[in-house]
Amino acid sequence: MNAKYFLDTNIFVYALNPNSSAKTKVSQRLIEEGLDSGNGIVSYQVVQEFFSLAFRMFSQPMSVFEAEEYLNSVFRPLLAVHSSPALFVSALQVYSRHRLSWFDSLIVAAALESGCSILYTEDLQHGRKFDGIRIENPFH
Repeated sequence: MNAKYFLDTNIFVYALNPNSSAKTKVSQRLIEEGLDSGNGIVSYQVVQEFFSLAFRMFSQPMSVFEAEEYLNSVFRPLLAVHSSPALFVSALQVYSRHRLSWFDSLIVAAALESGCSILYTEDLQHGRKFDGIRIENPFH
């Protein structure tokens, strides 16, 4: 994979889910390739959503120590989009044009801002395009 790609929160949740082996393998591969190539991208929102789920919803909640290790080894190298007024304006435009939820609009706007050509998620329609970004459900 030579193009930049954006990884939505669900990819990281599945990567650590022992009950979903097929999705776990696909997710782990996408994350590893993103780290190895430098082409994987996440936003501040993805990190926030992931830790909210990891602390509350995992069958065995992530400890603060584990979270800090994951932040440093996985999220920090992938984190390329931070919240900003410009990101919010872009998300408002996505929201207005495409009628997505606010949070999905923020994800699409972050993928656009970072120059990604693919957004990996299972939350949006597989194959749909947004201004040059193709949605791919990696579990499809």
